[in-house]
Amino acid sequence: MEALINAIATYIPLSNEEEDLVGQIFQRKEFRKKDFLLKEGNICRSVYFIEKGLVRYYVNLDGEEKTTYFNKENEFVCDYMSFLPKSPSKVNIQALEDVIIWSIDYDNLQRFYQEIRNGERLGRLAIEQVYLQAIGQVASFYTDPPEIRYLNFIHTYPDLQQRIAQFYIASYVGVKPQSLSRIRRRITSSH
Repeated sequence: MEALINAIATYIPLSNEEEDLVGQIFQRKEFRKKDFLLKEGNICRSVYFIEKGLVRYYVNLDGEEKTTYFNKENEFVCDYMSFLPKSPSKVNIQALEDVIIWSIDYDNLQRFYQEIRNGERLGRLAIEQVYLQAIGQVASFYTDPPEIRYLNFIHTYPDLQQRIAQFYIASYVGVKPQSLSRIRRRITSSH
């Protein structure tokens, strides 16, 4: 819970009473490696905060898994395209490691917004961050060659290369694993 309180406090100040409310409306949950926090077709009913572990977002396109995003410790996890309109998700969110999360459902999030001074500010700032990351990622996919996308991955997730299987990284970059190996060799030999 301390990590969650600290993460919220980076966006907005919390009084002791507000910290107590956070403790009441967030629920601790654990997922094992390969478990799903969300499966496509289901409605995303919670926003999660990762205390420990790593997850990936992916979609199935013509029977092939395409990794679209990763979240790690001290980050919020949600398929907002499903959560906000309460519609079936098009993405899967899967644990790549054992995960400890703090979960808040839609109704309790509304309570957070109403009862925590500046609660709505947290929501706005978090969504702005998600929006900027998503737009940047989409723009990079259309304008950058795979090598630049891989370098962007290294820059965005400098501590994750050893924690994520190479085929997931290749999928995220938009190349086959063999191509990622060639890209990595070129980068290594040029430095």
